[in-house]
Amino acid sequence: MFITLGAIIAGVALELFLVPNAIIDGGITGISLMLTNITGIPLGIFLFVINLPFIFIGYKQVGKKFAFSSLYGIAVLSLTTGYLHHVEAFTHDKLLAVLFGALLLGLGVGLVLRLGGTTDGAEIVAILISKKVNISVGQIILIINIVIFIVAGFLLGWDSAMYSIFTYYIASKVMDVIVQGLDESKSVTIITKQYDEVAEAIMKSLGRSTTYLYARGGMSKEETQVIYCVVSRLELSMLKTVVREIDPRAFIAIETVSDVTGGSFTEEKAH
Repeated sequence: MFITLGAIIAGVALELFLVPNAIIDGGITGISLMLTNITGIPLGIFLFVINLPFIFIGYKQVGKKFAFSSLYGIAVLSLTTGYLHHVEAFTHDKLLAVLFGALLLGLGVGLVLRLGGTTDGAEIVAILISKKVNISVGQIILIINIVIFIVAGFLLGWDSAMYSIFTYYIASKVMDVIVQGLDESKSVTIITKQYDEVAEAIMKSLGRSTTYLYARGGMSKEETQVIYCVVSRLELSMLKTVVREIDPRAFIAIETVSDVTGGSFTEEKAH
């Protein structure tokens, strides 16, 4: 259901905002949008045909569930764009088209990604290339999109290319929010000699449980216990205040956590 909803939302973004204003996205979608603007052939045909071989590769390399989820998402996206191809655009103001088109595109694609599929074969290409060369998937996608936007500059005009870069950036940020969730979590590692008092204070003030990790100082060679816990982004400031009140010299290391499942984290909230 959510893959269907996500693909339909992405199709609305493409056909009612981006395509009529000669604005493209990155990846296979961007290539399809350029071909549509050049040839006039409906976008859905290019989206389905160009992505098909990459879905087959994904079936071989990633797995059956991913391939079928992606195939279904791309099919719904293609049908949606085909149905909306002759519908009048919501706006011909390029700035509005960038803002609303990118938001809807990010929302739609993000829903599909969250449910284990994809609407763009470029990610599959990037995964396969990264296995052969010492470059991350994110860097490969960035290189692919830079090439696409440069080509778009020559074919569609540099104004459209620059608008497209902003569209891609906004859509990618919205996708991150949808895939990772609004309530971003932080993992916190605390090194202090007063670990019992700090752990108890965190429990009382934030309602978060903690875990002790046994450690040994590299220089002092003294054995101690390190406190580890996960808090929400909004609780982070309170946690640092609680720790500093007990031990102003405590070492605090903070990292972003992309997802948290299980345990009591989702059940307990700060007061």
